[in-house]
Amino acid sequence: MAPPAGQIRPVRYLGVFALIVVVLYALVFFTGNGQPTPKLGIDLQGGTRVTLTAISPDGKPPSQDSLSLAKQILSDRVNGTGVTGAEIVQDGNNLVITAPGNDGDQLKALGQAAVLRFRPVAVDPSSNQPLQIPVAPPSTSGTPSNSAKPSGSGTPSSSTKPSSSAPATSTSPKAQGAPVPMKQAAAQATTTTPPSSSAATSTSTPPASVSGVADPEQAKAIQQAKAIRQNPALLTDPNAMSAAVAATDCSKKDPLAGYDDADKPLVTCDINKQYKYVLGPSFLDGRQIDSATSGYDQQGGSGWIVQLTFKPDGAKTWADFTGANVGKQAAFTLDGQVESAPRINQQIIGNTEISGSFTQQSAKDLANVLSYGSLPLSFTMSENQTVSATLGLSSMQAGLLAGGIGLLLVIVYCLFYYRALGVLTLLSLICSGLTVYAVLVLFGRWINYSLDLPGIAGFIIAIGITADSFVVFFERMKDEVREGRSFRSAVPRAWVRARRTILSADAVSFLAAAVLYTLAVGDVRGFAFTTGMSTLIDLLVVFLVTHPLVALASRSKLLSKPSFSGLGAVQQAGVELRAAERAANPAVKEA
Repeated sequence: MAPPAGQIRPVRYLGVFALIVVVLYALVFFTGNGQPTPKLGIDLQGGTRVTLTAISPDGKPPSQDSLSLAKQILSDRVNGTGVTGAEIVQDGNNLVITAPGNDGDQLKALGQAAVLRFRPVAVDPSSNQPLQIPVAPPSTSGTPSNSAKPSGSGTPSSSTKPSSSAPATSTSPKAQGAPVPMKQAAAQATTTTPPSSSAATSTSTPPASVSGVADPEQAKAIQQAKAIRQNPALLTDPNAMSAAVAATDCSKKDPLAGYDDADKPLVTCDINKQYKYVLGPSFLDGRQIDSATSGYDQQGGSGWIVQLTFKPDGAKTWADFTGANVGKQAAFTLDGQVESAPRINQQIIGNTEISGSFTQQSAKDLANVLSYGSLPLSFTMSENQTVSATLGLSSMQAGLLAGGIGLLLVIVYCLFYYRALGVLTLLSLICSGLTVYAVLVLFGRWINYSLDLPGIAGFIIAIGITADSFVVFFERMKDEVREGRSFRSAVPRAWVRARRTILSADAVSFLAAAVLYTLAVGDVRGFAFTTGMSTLIDLLVVFLVTHPLVALASRSKLLSKPSFSGLGAVQQAGVELRAAERAANPAVKEA
């Protein structure tokens, strides 16, 4: 039989929390190769700062757009999770990259330009359709026809044709609709038409290396992904291709992002995580693009388009490839991810036009990727220095001292004002601290979280959030006792009313932290992350520890004594209040 509303089985709740703590610390001590200590940020353990100076090819000052995009691309690489403590600051024509640790090689590798490549989309010989495999298979059987309209929520399915200002060697009509996805079961051998000889002689980006990767686990993941998803046999061996497609998980961060080899095939995902592609070796890289602009097609009426202009060598390579692969697809990949995979309608000589189901913003974004994906800037390292953590350690000691004093004052106040309930507050804070420590260690391993000074400030603020939840519960309980109820009967009624306030207050705190994390960058995101995490842990502790402990205390003869529980004065005040009401209203006394 279930207990009445507000009443619980305290031992069961405490057992669930104990199980959670045991699991967390089992993961802390028996997983990972690191020490069971949180990973520290640059202000606490020191790190490396690299200053990269941008130089444009024509010697003129680089544009602010290209510098801003370069900063964004590098920020995604160096601080993908937003909580590593690493940051990139633009200082004039310089980009200053700062990250925890003392391995400057990693920052040098991150300072390399993002790699934009052109790869052919392999074709399934059994159906003569491009190997564009849906991540979520269609509910209906069969293959959609070529005339099907592309979905507005997916990747813009595009086609390429010569720009109106450039001559063309073919007058075939423009193809309509999206390229037909391969049937999910058709994982068979594929062949690709090799690029022409001129494509083989084009300047290409050297194969990526993992020598600059400081994290051994990341380097291992990259090598394993290369062995499966860049296996040269996957274009001729159906088993190898099936294994590569199965090993590609579009829902997770790609370990090959920025580390794919140009001279090998590749199995990868599109930017919207909707399709997997089987691509051939790169035949052209983004350094051969001279310019890319977006605009509306006034003549053809095909909507928003992207126009490309290649450098002379790139234009010849592109013309040779498009002439040999009419009707097929070419994928534009940025750091190994497919940005667009248009179909080639005819040989293209000169300017190239990419059209499809673009919006104004998506056309602009693709033009920016094509213009700046490989960063039309050269970077020279003007400074490389090790950042000392002496000031950070002093600040950490001051912060921990301030936090300790604040925690001590909270405990003294709770013991003085709530007595036995104050002891339960102390136990709840200890449980919260144990949980926070384990989560910090695990997050340092799993998402590369680094604890820095703003993070410590977030935890200090969390002490107040946690104590506030206790105060709300205890004060609501004192109100019930003041109305004449016993300690035991007051607990369930007080909890039903107090938990609404606790949930509302914590929801506001968590939403504020989430908004701050979304809008902020650098250290401020670390502060927001720790505040939001502490808020969630506060809910866990209040529901699974504080409430059950108070329920157990209310059932104990010793702890429920008014003189020991701290509720004696409240009970006496309630008696006096009711006596005054009866004296003022005789009808109440007679009733």
